[in-house]
Amino acid sequence: METIWFWLVACMLVTYVIFDGFDFGAGIVHFLVARTDAERRVVLGTIGPVWDGNEVWLLAAGGTLYFAFPALYASSFSGFYLPLTMVLWLLILRGASIEFRNHVESPVWHPLWDAGFAVASALLAIFFGAALGNVVRGVPLDASGEFFLPLWTDWTPGKSPGILDWYTVLAGLAALAALALHGALWVALKTSGEIEARARRAAGIVWWGVLAFVTLLTLASFTIQPRLQASFAARPWGWLFPLLAVAALLAVWGMNRRSRERGAFLASSLFLAAMLVSAAFGLYPCVLPSNGDPALSLTIANASAAQYGLRIGLVWFIPGMLLAALYFRYAYRSFAGKVHVE
Repeated sequence: METIWFWLVACMLVTYVIFDGFDFGAGIVHFLVARTDAERRVVLGTIGPVWDGNEVWLLAAGGTLYFAFPALYASSFSGFYLPLTMVLWLLILRGASIEFRNHVESPVWHPLWDAGFAVASALLAIFFGAALGNVVRGVPLDASGEFFLPLWTDWTPGKSPGILDWYTVLAGLAALAALALHGALWVALKTSGEIEARARRAAGIVWWGVLAFVTLLTLASFTIQPRLQASFAARPWGWLFPLLAVAALLAVWGMNRRSRERGAFLASSLFLAAMLVSAAFGLYPCVLPSNGDPALSLTIANASAAQYGLRIGLVWFIPGMLLAALYFRYAYRSFAGKVHVE
């Protein structure tokens, strides 16, 4: 039962990254692909009907984590208190930038909120990437399953690391590039004319950054976290996920060059999913590794809720998620097609 919930939490996080990831990406690239106020309104229009709904999956992931692995929830939310507070403020700034932009007609008002949208989107991508880097690297858990991390120490991922070190910053930059690519492909899918052409060109350039950062991050991850090597050695079939990520990234390049916007965006979604599943597969059965004594790591066995609760929760979780999926299908079909200023 714990394994089922481990992968359900992973699926919630993957879904959030795919859906809200193109929101972040649109914010990251919108100054690159939109030159005028009207064009920036078009870019905002590509996410306007769905961006707040996409964040439902973040709430679903947090709620699922709280229910299924309460010890992990308590440990991570206390240990990562400072960065989580910063993420909360960035989410507020991004939402306010989207909603407040068109409330006042002013040559100062619009650029101010456009800048807030871009900065918040970029920093959120970096912070979420750094968060994943912290989980893969491990944290200094004590015997009670608690830890505290300063924002940084000496920038090395040793036994007394900070939230930011060279590895987690690399993970943040890889996330920034990957979501910028994802967002550019979304904008290309939802727009036409000059904006679409610029978005495809931006995606073609960012693709090389994704290739470089992800390659470096993969090599660094296998060096820093020995658990990854052990997991893939014990279950060689798991190499299917990294290979799928490589194939999807190559497909993004080919389809973007041939102006196949839908295929390129779907390939980008597959790439993000395969990368995240690869990380989850490599860490399983750990949910939060200890970078000191491996015996202190939080696993699906010592961090999960009671078996009875997990079984009853699954009965309610399945219909709830089916309703959410049906609603998302309806919403995206309702707002299908290209976005225009008028």
